[in-house]
Amino acid sequence: MRRLLILALLAIVALVAPVHADRIKDLTTIAGVRDNHITGFGLVVGLDGTGDDARSPMVRGSLTKMLKRLGISIEANDLKGKNIAAVMLTAELPAFAKPGMTFDVTISSLGNAKSLAGGTLLATPLKGPDDRTWAIAQGVLSVGGFIAEGSTGSSSKKNHPTVGRLPGGATVEATAPTVMPEKEIVLVLNQPDFTTATRMREAIVAVLGPDTARLGDAATVVVGVPPASRGQVATLIAKLEAIEVEPDVKAKVIIDEKTGTIVIGEHVTLRAAAITFGALTVEVDETQHASQPVAALGRGSTKVLNNTAIKINEADQPMRLLKKAATVGDVAAALASLGAKPRDLVSILRALKAAGALRADLETL
Repeated sequence: MRRLLILALLAIVALVAPVHADRIKDLTTIAGVRDNHITGFGLVVGLDGTGDDARSPMVRGSLTKMLKRLGISIEANDLKGKNIAAVMLTAELPAFAKPGMTFDVTISSLGNAKSLAGGTLLATPLKGPDDRTWAIAQGVLSVGGFIAEGSTGSSSKKNHPTVGRLPGGATVEATAPTVMPEKEIVLVLNQPDFTTATRMREAIVAVLGPDTARLGDAATVVVGVPPASRGQVATLIAKLEAIEVEPDVKAKVIIDEKTGTIVIGEHVTLRAAAITFGALTVEVDETQHASQPVAALGRGSTKVLNNTAIKINEADQPMRLLKKAATVGDVAAALASLGAKPRDLVSILRALKAAGALRADLETL
């Protein structure tokens, strides 16, 4: 029996997956190494009558200039089709992007087009704040929606058909302006926190050795580049990114009042409190009846009178005691014991916070 018990315990241990902390790569970015915003203005053609108004000056002017570059002269007033739409292009130029690389682009209607489905983007330059062309975008749009209209004016619409994607549709034309660090690597935390930054510095020191990293502030950890790694900074960064750190998070409760969604964070605790709540229901019933004039008097006219009946119902809820809860599961069980709906829980959580019983920050979306 003892042998069987030991084998069973070993089997359970083998089935339990090891718990891993987060990598520095997922918790930080490197100062100076980031994506760059680029935008562009272009034309989408091939639309089935769902493009911009034929009188749109943006479409007429842009299309006339483009045709002139192709050697075709045409008057702007002669352009009357509705299969063209003026669009804006937005994208992120990746760090270390080299000529020939491709990336995705978002296409958004700029005029009064009804749908971009089935359209093709003409070659459009993507520029940065310096007005330099960093990439060229062109291709068939991918739109996750549609709009259908009938001859009588009825219509059906799904999702957002005036915004589309161009997967891999932009080609890099110039090397992205990214500078590699030389003497020190500054790790910038995605969520500034002194505890997480301190743990990160200690983890780096444990791998690279003493005095290799220092704490800048709650958002930065500075790692010095040793002389032996001056020509191999990329290798050192890869080694840093693989180090695992257990991040610390604030006790927080997220509330989305639009959908009634409530998310409770890991470190949320609850102190003992007594709660009572009740639902107040007000019913208003309106009816109409006609008031006829008295025939003997021979005067007056028929009037329509309104009758209003108001009924108020208030649920009688007893006082309930919430015990002290130390874990997320305990807090969820304590709130579930109230039997309240999500909308009621929003008010209960705010009242608990005001009373000092809820040890967490409330964030409303």
